[in-house]
Amino acid sequence: MAMVCLSDFEAYAKKYLPKIAWDFFAAGADDCSTRDENILAYKRIRFRPRMLRDVSIMDIRTKLLGTEISFPVGIAPTGFHQLAWPEGEKSTARAAKAMNTCYIISTYSTCTLEEISAAAPGGLQWFQLYIHRNRAVSQKLVQRAEALGFQGLVLTADLPYTGKRRDDVRNGFRLPPHMKLKNLEEAFEVCKMSLLDPSVTWNDIYWLRSLTHLPIIIKGILTKEDAELAVRHGVQGIIVSNHGGRQLDGGPATIDALVEVVEAVQGRVEVYLDGGIRKGSDILKALALGAKCVFIGRPALWGLAYKGEEGLQDVLRILQDEFRLSMALAGCASVSEIGRHLVQFSKL
Repeated sequence: MAMVCLSDFEAYAKKYLPKIAWDFFAAGADDCSTRDENILAYKRIRFRPRMLRDVSIMDIRTKLLGTEISFPVGIAPTGFHQLAWPEGEKSTARAAKAMNTCYIISTYSTCTLEEISAAAPGGLQWFQLYIHRNRAVSQKLVQRAEALGFQGLVLTADLPYTGKRRDDVRNGFRLPPHMKLKNLEEAFEVCKMSLLDPSVTWNDIYWLRSLTHLPIIIKGILTKEDAELAVRHGVQGIIVSNHGGRQLDGGPATIDALVEVVEAVQGRVEVYLDGGIRKGSDILKALALGAKCVFIGRPALWGLAYKGEEGLQDVLRILQDEFRLSMALAGCASVSEIGRHLVQFSKL
């Protein structure tokens, strides 16, 4: 079948992935209302397109903390890519490099940081960190990432405990025996209980700062209060995220929370968004509301499930083409022309 839009890849993944893997990737917390709202919220935003603007030459490039990427879509950190494709995160890294964009590697990857880095030398890679009870393990991970040339450290803030994902409970989800959390194998020997440290606070950003020269981006911010605290604690970027609706059910859609966060930071740090991006027009709406870049989670996994590295490139290419077309039809020839004037909220 022809893969025309991201929902085609979703349908393919749902049909061909083992049920336990599909359920794990698709899961939201509790009733999944926040997961679904991430997508529905885009439908309440309308464009105010401008006409008769010269869009014969389009420039869709942007920069993340000074590094240019080909268009404002990166790959969000998600775990266990080998559940979608045998080569796992190595394929993800190669696709991101081929498309000249940013890939945020998860602490819970099924390939080592070294394998991922070697698969796409010179690619723009950030490392996503969960702080663990055994701080020495987290410290070592951060230092490994920096030594390998990763260019950013993404601290996930919204997971002191794992949200209740009902299908995973029903399925008794666990990784197959041949798959490992490659970067944490020794940590499991040290700490048999939950690895996550629920005592993490804002002060731990100072601890991270003492370990690394990498810029710190904080992921999981949904309110102006926390956005202010992030700026005050010296982070370089904020990812507005609700963990794909997998943590606190009943929280806001990320596109709705974006406006509040952008207003709070007033350009002092870069603001990004993940959650619910399914079309090029969604990217345009997010940028119009102040995001510098968006990151895709589940759609990247669907691409991997379809054809590995090639399938993920297809997903990114479709988003790139749709974004360029949406920009042109809205009257923007470059990313710098996108602004709040381009959108309005409607009541459906």
